[in-house]
Amino acid sequence: MEPEKCLKLFLDHLSVERGLSPNTLSAYRRDIRSYLAGLERRKVSFGKAKQEDLLALMMSAKEGGRSARSIVRWLVALRTFYRFLVVEQILQEDPTRLLESPRLWRHLPEVLSPEEVNRLLENVTGRDWLSIRDRAFLETLYATGMRISELAGLKVGDVNFEVGFLRCMGKGGKERIVPLGRKAIEAQKRYLTRVRPKLLRKGSPENALFLSRLGRPISRQMLWRIFCSLAREARIKKPISPHTLRHSFATHLLERGVDLRLVQEMLGHADISTTQLYTHVDRGRLKRVHEQYHPRP
Repeated sequence: MEPEKCLKLFLDHLSVERGLSPNTLSAYRRDIRSYLAGLERRKVSFGKAKQEDLLALMMSAKEGGRSARSIVRWLVALRTFYRFLVVEQILQEDPTRLLESPRLWRHLPEVLSPEEVNRLLENVTGRDWLSIRDRAFLETLYATGMRISELAGLKVGDVNFEVGFLRCMGKGGKERIVPLGRKAIEAQKRYLTRVRPKLLRKGSPENALFLSRLGRPISRQMLWRIFCSLAREARIKKPISPHTLRHSFATHLLERGVDLRLVQEMLGHADISTTQLYTHVDRGRLKRVHEQYHPRP
């Protein structure tokens, strides 16, 4: 069977039988097509690929600067793909069966200080519809620690101003409830009353919260581009992305003494070890705490 047909069958299986999200399906598709392209460059037939071919592609990726985390994700996608093909009796052998994953190392995420977050938010002060909408989505990102894809998928009915919470659909379709906060509520109310009704067009979905200038649900790619543009305008020097606000949200809560389990719940992490990454403390703060509280500093 042709590789593309195998890939389509596999993605259909992930979508229908396992219920994976469109973002996850897109990641699987991207990683497997990258692998198929690598085999083609090596002039290796997909059905005849061996363990040494995968090792060669892994080494090539490493030498090309690809991170260990990215290579592990790629290998996980291939293992799942080959396992499916063997179970379906499309292939007889799984060349990933004996491969070991490269050792992962953890990098501390880039975070903004509270002062930098304030600078980013307070820089968006215009009264035009773009500024009001963008301030609302920035305040929501920082108030909730949401992923940008989760923000793009918000519906009007997901927000409850009376109780100050919103409903968020996370990875794998898992729902969680997150506090919204006064600043974010004010920004969203301003957007919903002054801007969103003007963005609605004939055929616009009535339930999508954040809309583009054309009245369509705003995509995560567009939100990403807007965020990076606003960060440049605020003269944030660090290399940041919308995910940096998620990192900053978690770090600032933990630094102020919020329980790790509560932060895990708000972030929607399945494993608390992922949340523990945010418990890092910079050396300067560690020294100040030691001097303040140790009986013999």
